[in-house]
Amino acid sequence: MSTGWDRARAVADAVLYEGYLLYPYRATSGKNQSRWQFGVLGPPGAEQSGVGEHDALSAQVLVRPLGEPTVSGVVRFLQLQHRGVERDLGDRYEPVGELQAGAHRWLRWDEAVECEVAIDAVPVPALPRVVEIGVPAGNDVETVDGGRLVRTRRSLRAALSMSVEPDDGLLRLTVEVRNTAAPVADKDEAIATSLIGTHLLLEVDGGEFVSLLEPPDPAAAAAGRCRQHRCFPVLAGPPGAHHLMLVSPIILYDHPEIAEQSKGDLYDACEIDEILTLRIMTMTEEEKAAARATDTRAAEIIDRCDSMSPEAMLGLHGVLRDPHAAAPPLIPEIPADVDWWDPEADNAVHPESDAVLVNGARVARGSRVRLHPSRRADAQDLFYADRIARVMSVHADVEGGSHIGVVLDDDPAADLHDWYGRYLYFAPDEVEPLVERSQ
Repeated sequence: MSTGWDRARAVADAVLYEGYLLYPYRATSGKNQSRWQFGVLGPPGAEQSGVGEHDALSAQVLVRPLGEPTVSGVVRFLQLQHRGVERDLGDRYEPVGELQAGAHRWLRWDEAVECEVAIDAVPVPALPRVVEIGVPAGNDVETVDGGRLVRTRRSLRAALSMSVEPDDGLLRLTVEVRNTAAPVADKDEAIATSLIGTHLLLEVDGGEFVSLLEPPDPAAAAAGRCRQHRCFPVLAGPPGAHHLMLVSPIILYDHPEIAEQSKGDLYDACEIDEILTLRIMTMTEEEKAAARATDTRAAEIIDRCDSMSPEAMLGLHGVLRDPHAAAPPLIPEIPADVDWWDPEADNAVHPESDAVLVNGARVARGSRVRLHPSRRADAQDLFYADRIARVMSVHADVEGGSHIGVVLDDDPAADLHDWYGRYLYFAPDEVEPLVERSQ
């Protein structure tokens, strides 16, 4: 998998478990008795009969081909796992709502198992394609003091379909995930055979995804024609990346990320981490014990908050940024009374942080640009026409001209070139800034 997957997966994990368990993390809490708020694909007919949710989600995203594009990725969701609690009566086991033995306590509860189905790389021209998804049923027994825990899972069936059609020089990719289980009669069966927290991570090779939130002007009309059903596709991975797309059941922005101050999952986006952590710390020992007995993930939250250091707590307070801070400077002007050979002239410039304006956009190290070699290009430069590159440095010459050092996005040796400082150089009018959404 390409770079950016770890970052995208971290966000996808937060999406997968969003709403899984809400403060105060106890099974007795009313809001934890009506669960699975996001990305639920119910069995066919469940929505119409009022026992479950709609059976599908679908998304349309735009791909700009940069060669022969291929698409791959994963479909991710939760499978409900019912945890039954049974007391040992010697000759038989009796189902109960709660079992306690010494300091240990267990409640009857619905857990979840993570499921992930790979989408093998497929050339976009080879679409349409349908991928069958099947997750087997399961039954596990765990012996505990005074009884046993019986975990049961129903089998899941679904289908992923992918198709493509051209649109204004782009490719409009349509993906749909549909629950294909047998119809059910009640709510318990419906949720047991549902795909929960369903979302997709898609990757394109030989092309790039186009932002649907802030599409470039030439793609705005095509982006407006894309239709979404029960999902929200956004660019994933680090800012500037266009090879990953997260099809999320909740609204996000392009290139979402987990705040570095966040020390772990809380599953409850209705609260700020700091406030929710403080509320957990004020729970009584009895309330904490009830949360631990409800779910192992709740126990992890309680334990993490109980052991949080003052420094970690202070980190949750966030970062203060000056909204009025000026933008970093461009290439500084050399004082008129300083000659170009004077060491003071060299000390005034910093190629790794200096910038230049191109079509009103600030271009500096880390910017992504499309290359358009012009009349100054030699035969080798022409091979880079329309390629995407990453800016590594900005230089000024003694005649007042500017030069932009870049490495190609798809060059496997790009990191080595950066380490050596071995760049390709272009003038500002030979690059087209790929303006990203500000973070």
